[in-house]
Amino acid sequence: MNKLSNKQDVIRPSKNSYSLAAINENKKKDVDLITSKDIIKKIPSLLARLPSVAKGLYFMKLKDQSKTYSIGWALERNAKIFPKNNAILYNDVAINYADLNAWSNRLAHYFLNRDIVKGDVVAVFLENRPEMLAVIAALSKIGAVAALVNTHHVGEALHHSMSLVSPKFYIIGEELTSSFEGVRDRLANTKSDKVFFLADKNTLKEPGVAPEKYTNLGRAIYDFISVNPASTQTITIGDPCFYIYTSGTTGLPKAAISTHGKWIKSYGAFGLFSANLKPSDCLYITLPLFHATALTVCWGSAMAAGCPVALRKRFSVSNFWRDVKKYNVTAFGYIGELCSYLMSNPSSPDEKNNSVTTMIGNGLRPAIWKDFKKRFGIKKVVELYGSSEGNIAFVNTFNFDNTVGFGPAPYAVVKCDPETAKPYRDNYGRMMRCGIGEPGLMIGHITPQWPFVGYTEDAKSQSVILKDVFEKGDKWFNTGDLMRDIGCKHVQFVDRLGDTYRWKGENVSTTEIENLVNQQEQVDESVVFGVEVPHTSGRAGMISMVAVKDTGVDFTSLYQGFEACMPPYAIPLFIRLQSTLEKTGTFKYIKTNLKKEGFNTEKVSDPLYVLLSSEKTYTKLTADIYKDIQENQYRF
Repeated sequence: MNKLSNKQDVIRPSKNSYSLAAINENKKKDVDLITSKDIIKKIPSLLARLPSVAKGLYFMKLKDQSKTYSIGWALERNAKIFPKNNAILYNDVAINYADLNAWSNRLAHYFLNRDIVKGDVVAVFLENRPEMLAVIAALSKIGAVAALVNTHHVGEALHHSMSLVSPKFYIIGEELTSSFEGVRDRLANTKSDKVFFLADKNTLKEPGVAPEKYTNLGRAIYDFISVNPASTQTITIGDPCFYIYTSGTTGLPKAAISTHGKWIKSYGAFGLFSANLKPSDCLYITLPLFHATALTVCWGSAMAAGCPVALRKRFSVSNFWRDVKKYNVTAFGYIGELCSYLMSNPSSPDEKNNSVTTMIGNGLRPAIWKDFKKRFGIKKVVELYGSSEGNIAFVNTFNFDNTVGFGPAPYAVVKCDPETAKPYRDNYGRMMRCGIGEPGLMIGHITPQWPFVGYTEDAKSQSVILKDVFEKGDKWFNTGDLMRDIGCKHVQFVDRLGDTYRWKGENVSTTEIENLVNQQEQVDESVVFGVEVPHTSGRAGMISMVAVKDTGVDFTSLYQGFEACMPPYAIPLFIRLQSTLEKTGTFKYIKTNLKKEGFNTEKVSDPLYVLLSSEKTYTKLTADIYKDIQENQYRF
């Protein structure tokens, strides 16, 4: 079989089989192509900070997997260069780099004393607070892997996440002991000497009192030395540092392996090359630290600058600008939903003349991009694209509007079926690249410099690897996302493909939610899908279900069942009651029409229900409520 060239004539799918009419956000007005002239205009700003750019490029292009750069290395470097600079601000607590490093060292020496060694997995179940970063740094210094369990998980999802990685020890925050106790008896290694407790307070000053069957980690480290452990010098960029859980497209959460190299590349790409923060800056993190945007991108950027991160346990619209003023915040981490909440919130005195100039994150919608910058006085949007498990990433280094930026890793945007998410192949069995501005499936070339580390389960890893893409033997990572190339190696995010939707900054697996819905006594069968809600980012969950009884559904009881087994972001907002669900000849559910009709009362004759804000039951969705949702009278 001949090797294909990019210009070779191919057999293209018919227009009917490749209709993009159903793809959201495919709007011409949002597509601004980038030319070489646009790039040239940005060159002077890069030259003005050449040393930082050069250092960033160095870390971004690291190939040698034996290089000893790590999270521990970065912290020890800052403790030496910026010892008195604040590293963490939290409530009324301020911790400088020297003290954070000493704290993590005492933890590291204690862990070593407990025979935690390189490669061991430790489950970390903590909300955003200084202890989270100290623990992660300590484990990274000895080469242990922190399994960063989603703090929203309860029940089966929590049990699955923890048992999946077979942790040697557990570190549980006081705020999450109730959730942990709900699954403890089904987990291995949960004797009191294997489960560490951290009180929900400043444990540097007051370790608190641990409940029965827990070891008080805050008190246990008191007598351990604070010098840098020798093990830090043995950790390489090829070593794993933590597992980040991702829903992917099917089933329960998967543990994606994140290496020190990925963290260091973010340290260079975002902290040095793109955001260019200074020691005098302050980066505000309200995103959960168990996700890569907060832990890798935001913390990495702050560490590269030697500036502090200001932490909040969870995002709060009402407190956002108050915290900005309190901590003198100059940059913040974001996801699209956070930006939508800030935009929809009425103007307040606290947001006027704020100190923020830079924002770092992903998902800022083109529809509000320019208005958001104008309203809040943002000068630089470091929009990015990537995934915990992926081998490619993009960053808006040149500060263009409506783009996730450019990526140094080799990538391609290929033609695919938007309904099935499967890439098309030509008569030679090869995939076909999309033209400039044309939406398609984003894939990343797997090479020694840009490896795909994958998941803890090999079968899961193999399922997202595409083979023989452009030539025999090549391998590419399937992102599952619809993107468009807009010129000069810059791309724009369009949509997610497959049976996953994104809500509240979380990827939600429809398969997982369907399994949980179908376990409810009142449900005979169901399908789950994502629907767009005006004035929000992502897609909310919607169920189309057949009830067990014709007499109706107790929606309060149904909601309580969902609340007991699903994290809040995964509980579907809309329900459609049907007498039967449409299926294919091979008994697969057909979701296409359900997605198109959504919760539109003008298109759906079946009974519709909605979970309104702060309610604990589903309300009948009337035409008036539907109209109010369209006009942003309800908050979700």
